[in-house]
Amino acid sequence: MKYAAMIKPIKRAAASSLLLLSLFACKEAEPLAVSANDFQASVEKVTQVMVHDIFSPPVASRIYAYPNIAAYEIMAQRDSQYNSLAGQLPGLTPIPALRDEQVNAGVAALVAHMEVSKSLIFSEDMMQSYADSIYARWKEINPQQFEASKNYGLAVANHIKAWLDGDNYKQTRTMPKFTVDIDDPARWQPTPPAYMEGIEPHWNKIRPMVLDSAAQFKPISHPAFSLEPDSDFYKELKEVYDISEKITAAGDKSEEVEIAQFWDCNPYVSVTRGHLMFATKKITPGAHWMGITKIACKQAEADLNKTIYAYTKTAIALFDGFINCWAEKYRSNLVRPETLINKHIDENWEPILQTPPFPEYTSGHSVISNAAATVLTDIFGDDFAFLDDTELPYGLPVRSFESFDAAAREAAISRMYGGIHYRAAVENGIDQGQQVGNLVIEKLNMINE
Repeated sequence: MKYAAMIKPIKRAAASSLLLLSLFACKEAEPLAVSANDFQASVEKVTQVMVHDIFSPPVASRIYAYPNIAAYEIMAQRDSQYNSLAGQLPGLTPIPALRDEQVNAGVAALVAHMEVSKSLIFSEDMMQSYADSIYARWKEINPQQFEASKNYGLAVANHIKAWLDGDNYKQTRTMPKFTVDIDDPARWQPTPPAYMEGIEPHWNKIRPMVLDSAAQFKPISHPAFSLEPDSDFYKELKEVYDISEKITAAGDKSEEVEIAQFWDCNPYVSVTRGHLMFATKKITPGAHWMGITKIACKQAEADLNKTIYAYTKTAIALFDGFINCWAEKYRSNLVRPETLINKHIDENWEPILQTPPFPEYTSGHSVISNAAATVLTDIFGDDFAFLDDTELPYGLPVRSFESFDAAAREAAISRMYGGIHYRAAVENGIDQGQQVGNLVIEKLNMINE
């Protein structure tokens, strides 16, 4: 009897302790939460790493596209408002089914985004350190939900990595370098100061997302090459020179100079100091438009799912825009204004912007800006006014725009102000980009209205 009397209080105490521990555990294991800001921060981190690693504009568009698609596919598993891209994008099969209720779709989407991004950059350690800091926080809050979500996110990341491995990118790394035709004055020549070889001459062989081929929206031809003063081509050449002379005479306060500098987005700018040459690091044109996507999402107070949707659709437009543009660049292989102006008009002339290392026609910024703007207009509306602070980290001021279309058209004309493109490349590039953007809207059934 004495023994039983002694045991009862011990059992009651043990039961109370277990109850307290259980309540404490329940209180600590709160559900994980991922916000639109968290996803935007991950995309921004990818941009920072790409600036550090110096990726070309076409390659950068690829690094944006696949990680966002990975996140989108997970999000679409749990949100019936959005449709999977499996079967809509060439070669993309359905990701592993999300049946585990313990999986937090937002966490898994962010895991997949970071993991696919890491596989596409050089500085993997930078992305891994960023991911580890987030993982440590999640693991502390809710270890079970974190592990389930992470495992699913990694499974989807592996699925997307297997798919992207078939886009012919690796094969283009071993293809021949671009051969410069030094005997034809109409053909592209490397430009100062670095005289770099033409980048990504085989980008037309990358598998598109919505285009039926890289040459689907082949633009009309540029004016026939001629150095006769009354020819259309020479008039466009002289126009570039005259505009440059006019706006530089006004100094750095010129609106046109500010526009040119704002949309420069050239990751290959070389600076020469004495016997030293080094590169100044900037974002690519695609990165600028991913920054505008972030601004739009914040201003519209888009939730996590709409944010992922906006990034993914814009990234696809950029990806195909670069494929379409680069196909034309190396098909027409047109000489840059700087080469001809120095040889035939003014040997001391320098463009406001440094000429990037690839052929002239059409203007890449004109194409991809208008592709992105067309898609963003479809998502957020025609008259979406915004302040663009994307270039603030690079020492450039904020600019205001009444719409995405207005921003895209300014980006296009900035190439003439900068002295690196003729008018035909700008105007025909705008049309080309709008066609790509409209095709993304028409072909992809991403959202149930």
